[in-house]
Amino acid sequence: MRHMDLRVVEKEAPVNLRPLLLGESGAIEQLRLDIKSVSRSDAKVLIVGETGAGKEIVARMIHDGGPRCHRPFLAINCAGLPDSLLESELFGHVRGSFTGAYRDKSGLAMLADRGTLFLDELGEMSPRMQSVLLRFLETGEIHRLGSDAIEQRVNVRVIAATNRNLPERISTGDFREDLYYRLNVAHVIVPPLRERGSDILLLFKHYFHQYCVNQGVHTPALESATEQLLLAYRWPGNVRELKNVAERIAVRHTGGPVRPDVLPIELRIVTAPQAPVASASVCEPQPMARPAVEMAWDEMTVRGASFWTAVHAIYMDRGLTKADVRDVVRRGLKQTQGSYRKLTELFNLPPTDYKRLLAFLYQHDCHLAFHAFREAHLSKTADAGIPRVDSRQLAGAQ
Repeated sequence: MRHMDLRVVEKEAPVNLRPLLLGESGAIEQLRLDIKSVSRSDAKVLIVGETGAGKEIVARMIHDGGPRCHRPFLAINCAGLPDSLLESELFGHVRGSFTGAYRDKSGLAMLADRGTLFLDELGEMSPRMQSVLLRFLETGEIHRLGSDAIEQRVNVRVIAATNRNLPERISTGDFREDLYYRLNVAHVIVPPLRERGSDILLLFKHYFHQYCVNQGVHTPALESATEQLLLAYRWPGNVRELKNVAERIAVRHTGGPVRPDVLPIELRIVTAPQAPVASASVCEPQPMARPAVEMAWDEMTVRGASFWTAVHAIYMDRGLTKADVRDVVRRGLKQTQGSYRKLTELFNLPPTDYKRLLAFLYQHDCHLAFHAFREAHLSKTADAGIPRVDSRQLAGAQ
């Protein structure tokens, strides 16, 4: 690692148990200023940002920098929990209030008294739970599930986070406007990793070094081409995805500099925007294949990856365009003489995926008519002196 990278690791290592906000980009410097400003007050905070961008780290830093830093910081993820369980976790329950409630239980709101309660994935709350939360924010009263009385009042700072567009959900009736304004006193935006420039390399090297140390191995350098791919990738999973990639390479790396081919396929297929193709006809002159198409094709035909891994997943993450997918399908149909059934085998798919493949191609306007490929094959056989067969007789093989 270069001197800059060692400095970052050494500075952060003594406080490894504290939340880290590494980076030197303008976006992160602004975020630090926002955290410092919000920490001084006791106002409710709404943190917005994409999944994996580090919203909980920001919430912890706001808590640690404020007057409640010596009191509890308790967090709960509001997504995926049924109303009764979420209400029980937040406000507690009394014995016998539901099946399995064998004893009284205090909720996180009570345990966080004079501290901070962090509500992650707030946008996933049901309308009923939004009403329950709004009542608590207005009164501070704890009403345990199954109880007929108000237990007590608590003094809790609430910090909420979401990756949803709440104003849009308000317009569709999926989120309460009054709850939004109750929580959105202080507003903090966590930038996505792709907008943080060279922070991508700084973060990758930091976590990569940590994982190598945990594995008891020397931290290898990154080749320049590897660094360029890391910087060019859009990181839809943000810092969480970056840490996963860093750990995966640290676990599997066998020595020497980290080359581009060690990176996951989604990082190696880095594409530039391309104008849409006016027609998908096989008979028209086709543009030169882009590196992304070559990479996807090699992953399937050389390395044995399936279409869902080498093409579908990258396309859904916008690493491939519709034109790229059509190009991959076009190549395959040329080899199978227009047979989509044989295409599943070429694309390393089980026969049962035939209909699923067709459905995907039709849905995303990537399906090509097979007749032209069939005709091209028949023309070649005729030129070679092989009797020509009417393509309509072969339509049943489609």
